[in-house]
Amino acid sequence: MFDWLINLSSILVFDKFGFEKGSHFGEALHFFIYDTIKIFILIIAIIYIVTFLRSYLPVEKVRDYLSGKHKIVGHIFASLFGMTTPFCSCSAIPLFVGFLQARIPLGVTFSYLISAPLGDAVVIAMMFSIFGIKITILYVGFALLIAIIAGLIIGAMNLEKEVLIEVKPLNNCCNNNLENNITNSFKSRAIESWEYTKDIFKKLYIYVVIGISIGAFIHGYIPSDFIEKYAGGDVWYAPIVAVIMATPMYSNAAGILPLIEVLIQKGVLTGTALSFMMAVVAVSLPEAMILKRVISLKLIAIFFLIVATAIICVGYIFNYLIG
Repeated sequence: MFDWLINLSSILVFDKFGFEKGSHFGEALHFFIYDTIKIFILIIAIIYIVTFLRSYLPVEKVRDYLSGKHKIVGHIFASLFGMTTPFCSCSAIPLFVGFLQARIPLGVTFSYLISAPLGDAVVIAMMFSIFGIKITILYVGFALLIAIIAGLIIGAMNLEKEVLIEVKPLNNCCNNNLENNITNSFKSRAIESWEYTKDIFKKLYIYVVIGISIGAFIHGYIPSDFIEKYAGGDVWYAPIVAVIMATPMYSNAAGILPLIEVLIQKGVLTGTALSFMMAVVAVSLPEAMILKRVISLKLIAIFFLIVATAIICVGYIFNYLIG
């Protein structure tokens, strides 16, 4: 989807600017340009589309369907949907915001936000080719379980007041007045949706830049030997150290899988390596920097604590089952 942007970033950094491929600064700058533009595009496109459609759709019915007796079903659907989207944690935030605008229950939106970066068809295929079917099935199952359970816990805590962005009630009902001009209605909805999208973008963009800057620096400068040194071996605390080390970092699952393969080959236990990977893609510091403008620090802390704890538990289970 964004191959053209990868090529454009490569041309700018390595051809026009003259940085050497593989150099720390060159790789960090390439990562920064690519990810920043990609997330800007996603924020504008997704929020606009969701906001515009919300002006027509009966969102109250959607909200009612995803709550109450259908609550668990909503979390399952959101988690499965997350697995079908090729987004990293920061790229998933625009759709997360779109869900909030559509007044989807908070816990359900978090189920999506957690599952989206953990895996898609490409990641699952890569895992199968590297680790085989057993580890792949276990990984996918645990990823979905984490997303569903964490979403249910957050949804049960009544934290809606911790959402910082304003959800404006756009007109989403059919007007009974038949003399209303449909073209004017379409135009007014389009304009209102665009103005709202611009307002949200202005509030988010600086946090995107800061978050991606942190991720780009770590992407370019943190060597794999550093991870192996402090999270390797079969010591009992290895999964905990792996998750703590992973939190400041940022990558998508497909991008970090080759590193995970190398770590396992160097003796890092499978569960420890996979818990490191899951933490990198699901609870990264750059993600927190972007979310800071959307939800409160309290909710970010709760979100990270729940997901990190679940990932650590999964790491121990993998180490026990596989080693």
